[in-house]
Amino acid sequence: MADSSKDTGVDTRCVHGARHLFEPLTGAVSVPIYQCATFRHGGLGESTGFDYTRVINPTRLALEETVAALERGKYALAFATGMGAISAMIKLFVPAKEEAVHVIVSEDLYGGTYRLFNEYYANFGFEFSWVDTSVPEKVGAAVRSNTKALFVETPSNPMMKVTDIQKCAHLIHGHGGVLIVDNTFLTPCFQNPLDLGADFVIHSGTKYLAGHNDTLAGFIVHSNDLCEDRLRNIQKSEGATLSPFDAWLTLRGIKTLALRMEKHRTNGKLVAEALRGHPKVEKVFYTGFPDHPQYALSSAQTRGHSGLLSFYVKDKKDAERVLKNVSLVLFAESLGGVESLITYPLVQTHSAIPEAMRRASGVNDRLLRVSVGIENPQDIIADICQALG
Repeated sequence: MADSSKDTGVDTRCVHGARHLFEPLTGAVSVPIYQCATFRHGGLGESTGFDYTRVINPTRLALEETVAALERGKYALAFATGMGAISAMIKLFVPAKEEAVHVIVSEDLYGGTYRLFNEYYANFGFEFSWVDTSVPEKVGAAVRSNTKALFVETPSNPMMKVTDIQKCAHLIHGHGGVLIVDNTFLTPCFQNPLDLGADFVIHSGTKYLAGHNDTLAGFIVHSNDLCEDRLRNIQKSEGATLSPFDAWLTLRGIKTLALRMEKHRTNGKLVAEALRGHPKVEKVFYTGFPDHPQYALSSAQTRGHSGLLSFYVKDKKDAERVLKNVSLVLFAESLGGVESLITYPLVQTHSAIPEAMRRASGVNDRLLRVSVGIENPQDIIADICQALG
């Protein structure tokens, strides 16, 4: 259980964790990597609190406490990947044999989440409705008598739609369900969904939290005492726990999270503005523009905008040209690292989503998504512009 004290700034909590995480025996200020599978017991019935790394490990525990404190939650569970975290999360709602469980999901979201829900859990008594959750009326219209959860990405991937977390929490709680918010894009530096009424927060720690494109991680954060034991049992039974070394890499990344997010925010705005003025760009999707449809909402429930943006080029050939000719910006999947990455959602992140659903949400063959890194912003702009030709 983490110390979720709110009396320090988020930048301080990034550096020091939930508490001062120095190693008591030597005073080492970096949490050691406890790279071991098992732990010695002093005798029968005696334990240090650590038994087997799949269940609990000191390095992973330090990370979990840190992430819980950052998200202002009581508990955090660290998984080997973000998809591992989502899979464990959905298992809280496994239906009885004679009944189905309905879950409402943002229609504009990472394709891997769609694949997991639609191709796997739909075979085990789950029913999913894919809804534009940025429109509360559509969420309300999708609720059924067996609706147990609302799963939201905000901002959405890749169209940058913003969902009103407080309204969605009020709506789903009124029907006895829970709200799950994927906070990967904004991180605890810019948004705290639990404070806005969400019940659970999901992170792909691979992205901004770890921040260096060198490890995979996933998290569930919450404050529900009744669910904690169930989630821990799922975690240890399925075994998709984060390794000690990857936990340490993520801890190290989080120390600079607040600094990096400020740089991502600054660079993201400059790149978005430059692309908006480019003659070969049709439209830029960026939550930091005052004319973004949910700009006022975003400003009210967040403390900033990350380095994520998407844009349409006017000609499909220009999309192909950009992907072929960028050099500083890397044509690669993922986001949130120190390096700028450009992605083609149609075939990379959203290929699992049916074509009709992709097109309805705006994912077409002219769409590119950019994760703006922490390089010199003029270098990033120059590289994308030269690639556009």
